[in-house]
Amino acid sequence: MKIRANGIDIHYDVQGDGPWLVLAHSLATDLSMWDDQMAALTPHFRVLRFDTRGHGGTSAPEGAYDFAWLTADVLWLMERLGIGRAHFCGISLGGMIGQHVALAAPEKIGKLVLVSTTSGYGPEARTLWAERIAAVRAGGMTPLVAPTLERWFTAPYRATHPEVMARIGAMIAATPSAGYIGCGQAIPLMDTTARLAQLRCPALVVAGADDQGMPPALGRRIAEHLPDARFEVIESASHMCNIEQKDSFNEILLNFLFP
Repeated sequence: MKIRANGIDIHYDVQGDGPWLVLAHSLATDLSMWDDQMAALTPHFRVLRFDTRGHGGTSAPEGAYDFAWLTADVLWLMERLGIGRAHFCGISLGGMIGQHVALAAPEKIGKLVLVSTTSGYGPEARTLWAERIAAVRAGGMTPLVAPTLERWFTAPYRATHPEVMARIGAMIAATPSAGYIGCGQAIPLMDTTARLAQLRCPALVVAGADDQGMPPALGRRIAEHLPDARFEVIESASHMCNIEQKDSFNEILLNFLFP
């Protein structure tokens, strides 16, 4: 399904019954990256998945994006769908957006789940993201597939799950260059650490033990700055811990949402 919100067409999916739960995916994927969670969540929640600006079936305008726009996309989508309040779970870029949504409209968020993400970067991130953006401008998304999969999944998992690598690799390759570049200009400017103390919603922060890109220390820092947070590390998992260790992830998520 698509709906016009905040000046773009947003592709989304709603399944299940119960309180609203919004799922926000990572950079260079789409809403289907949550497929392994749906059977566990939909008996208990009305789950809204959506493609972030520049991804999947959502519009991919040219130019730099920022977190004000990405946050407004979510809030406009919620308004268009009549969602007054929801739990929110975001991974990586989705977790960054989740922090901004909770800060911009705390009354809209019940419980907040932040997975494989950060509340801020050092100045070196600008150089790293400038290099990635230049690579996409020069050669498109395909050259990013292999190194991204290496960062996102542990070597043993990659070796034993070629079908998952093919599925996620196809998502990365299909991401519009404009969307990757637009979001890639917002990501290194992420800086919410000092404001997290404003949040009063219960929060769960999850990290993969083997995540080199977003190591557990970054998740722990988020949890330490939130007034009401639980921190969990999933063993034998890298960045996409919701896929690599889906059963453990689903159990942790449901235990938090249903304490």
